[in-house]
Amino acid sequence: MERTVRSMMHVGVITCPVSTTLGELTRLLVEHSVHAVFIEDERGSIVGVISDIDLLMGEWLFTDEESLRILKSVTARELMSSPVASVEAGVALQQVAVRMAEQHLHRLLVTEAGKPVGVISISDIVRSLGHQEVIRRTAEEVMSRAIVVCRLETPLAAVARGMSERHSRSVIVVESSGAPRGIITGLDLMRFVGDNGFEQKMARDVMRAPITISPEASLREAADTMISHRIHRLVVVDSNQPETMPIGLISTSDIMIEMAQSRSTW
Repeated sequence: MERTVRSMMHVGVITCPVSTTLGELTRLLVEHSVHAVFIEDERGSIVGVISDIDLLMGEWLFTDEESLRILKSVTARELMSSPVASVEAGVALQQVAVRMAEQHLHRLLVTEAGKPVGVISISDIVRSLGHQEVIRRTAEEVMSRAIVVCRLETPLAAVARGMSERHSRSVIVVESSGAPRGIITGLDLMRFVGDNGFEQKMARDVMRAPITISPEASLREAADTMISHRIHRLVVVDSNQPETMPIGLISTSDIMIEMAQSRSTW
């Protein structure tokens, strides 16, 4: 039987009022380990959404006193994206995967009879690969080869600025030899919003150990690794020379785009 959004969505919706400050909003993101929070108006209707990338694009990259003062007065209403993209719970996963890939959507609000009941994201759809018997393509065939990297001693403000300018959700931290030593995502930077000590931090202070995979690994293996570690991306390294510059990066988005292709075995 064809699977639907209802079978893979996260039940419930993390929301906050339009009057929520950005500091409060970032704490919600970190507390619930989510990449976005939905915004409610005074009547309790969902009218917008704010993601970690939206926050990265904000004024907080500049740490002078005036910018920080302005930052503290900004509310969710001013930064949210609207209207919110949604889908009914009974829609087929295949149809949703195609839509999200074509429209570059990272998540959809799930509704039932028009009422919000949950959220489905790229990573939720990738989880459905656990039911797939055969995934014929490899990590190398679908990974992103154009990766954003920085050195261990790169200032964190420069890391954030680079992510914003390149519209990247992550940066790989490497040694001078190119060996991967860490990864920084947008969510990792959220706890520094409004932090006066932000400009003294370096990439090494925030990075997490990268989870790596070989280019020959199947997409099933990549998906299983992401699920077991509860992460959205893997660093692809040469199996024979793992201490050299990474070959690429494979994310939940890369796998979902492959799943949405008409030739896909999914």
